[in-house]
Amino acid sequence: MTPQLALDLPAREDFSAQSLILGPSNAEAMAALERWRDWPRHVMALVGPAGAGKSHIGTVWARECHAAIVPGALLRDSLPGLATGQALLLEDVDRGVDEDALFHTLNRASEGDIPALLLTARTPPVLWPAELPDLVSRLRALPHADLHEADDELLTRLIEKQLADRGAPVRPGVIDYLLPRMERSVAAVRCLVERMDKLALVKKTPINRTVAREVLDTWQDSGDVE
Repeated sequence: MTPQLALDLPAREDFSAQSLILGPSNAEAMAALERWRDWPRHVMALVGPAGAGKSHIGTVWARECHAAIVPGALLRDSLPGLATGQALLLEDVDRGVDEDALFHTLNRASEGDIPALLLTARTPPVLWPAELPDLVSRLRALPHADLHEADDELLTRLIEKQLADRGAPVRPGVIDYLLPRMERSVAAVRCLVERMDKLALVKKTPINRTVAREVLDTWQDSGDVE
């Protein structure tokens, strides 16, 4: 039996600009974030499914803009400490945020006190839960950039880069085998490559289809794939 240690070590999150790979699925979002100085009312929402790369792209943007990074659920407690003139990345707004605090944050951005406000969510702003009439009106007018599910080209480039970064030898055909069977997300790529590399080291073999199949089967059995 293969030692479980080869499969269960967590993948490291790398949110550096150098590790960000561009493709059709994220081109629109990247273009919008590069134009952050031109955002209407200094606000933009970054919308995409889980695993599409919102946190990675948002973190790269935040570093460029010297922005504070705050989870939506902590906005109310964090807002008083936000310095005047500091940009803000507010994450997972659709998962719960204090409405008064969000409305106040949008006002501060509109007045220029927050020079750039990026909000991330899985759904467009018009679908975010809100009851305050003024906030509902603001959300309906909020511009957003979409992140789409990664296509085969982007996933292939992500897998190739992760393998190269680890110096992991791989047999031809492994990536083609993975593409129709794996979860199609940036996070899944990191985890799959790390697990395949560790299992291949245990088996003392290059990453091949047998290794890929075993990792996928173990992953699915453990419930890691949604």
